[in-house]
Amino acid sequence: MPTTAPHALADVTTSDSTLRRFLHGLPGVDAVGLEARAASLGTRSIKTTAKAYAIDLAISMVDLTTLEGADTPGKVRALGAKAVRPDPTDRTTPATAAVCVYPDMVPFAKEAVAGSPVKVASVATAFPAGRAALDVKLADVHDAVAAGADEIDMVIDRGAFLSGRYLKVYDEIVAVKEASGAARLKVIFETGELSTYDNIRRASWLGMLAGADFIKTSTGKVAVNATPANTLLMLEAVRDFRAQTGVQVGVKPAGGIRTSKDAIKFLVLVNETAGEDWLDNHWFRFGASSLLNDLLMQRQKLATGRYSGPDYVTVD
Repeated sequence: MPTTAPHALADVTTSDSTLRRFLHGLPGVDAVGLEARAASLGTRSIKTTAKAYAIDLAISMVDLTTLEGADTPGKVRALGAKAVRPDPTDRTTPATAAVCVYPDMVPFAKEAVAGSPVKVASVATAFPAGRAALDVKLADVHDAVAAGADEIDMVIDRGAFLSGRYLKVYDEIVAVKEASGAARLKVIFETGELSTYDNIRRASWLGMLAGADFIKTSTGKVAVNATPANTLLMLEAVRDFRAQTGVQVGVKPAGGIRTSKDAIKFLVLVNETAGEDWLDNHWFRFGASSLLNDLLMQRQKLATGRYSGPDYVTVD
């Protein structure tokens, strides 16, 4: 399998033993300190003009998502229309970053966002469990890309990772990256299944070494998804990775982020940890469905001084 690790770290992926040595040589995570810092940053107060800016920025970072067995072409078209024009009554509202769907729904999403800056992302690699042979996973990716996906969200083999078969996980990410072609690759760790912060740090570096364009917390299909602490840890990883290699990688927390207050807390984490270079939807995303509705209601509250109520936004 070809090596895609940046030149500065290429030697750490030459064998299973060198990769294991590198990943287990990363500094251990101080869980108490990590959670305390995440909680402290979450208390920052954002008011008036800064809040309005943060809400618009958060809207522009949403990957508006539907990943249900009951998805239909009509539902996906409606979601795409909402992504392009989240508030039909206010054309100053920014579009979302992307619409995220299953591979068979990509053509309908592409149709809905045609002519707009909104990207179409597709989950692949036997999402959400990732329990399939590599050729099946790659076929999933090829189908999504052939249908027009601009971005691929893959899941890692958590069983292989947790049993220490790091090179297997690395090789699989490299293969998916190659199959994705020009599409940007987001690598999902399912942090709620990785058990420890040390594992999340190792997974972050493993994904980046293998060529991930984004590292992503979760599928949204398990009990524990994105948290301020695990996102802070991943933001530290991308910051340190760029410092060491010169390569910038994005971060996508997904699952459980439902309110404007939550989203703004995550933006503070980004600014205070990775820095302003990541405060752009090319480098930071929210994987969400209901979050956009609350952002829109809060946006109108700032503009008019009152809430319009739940009927103001569409129900996803």
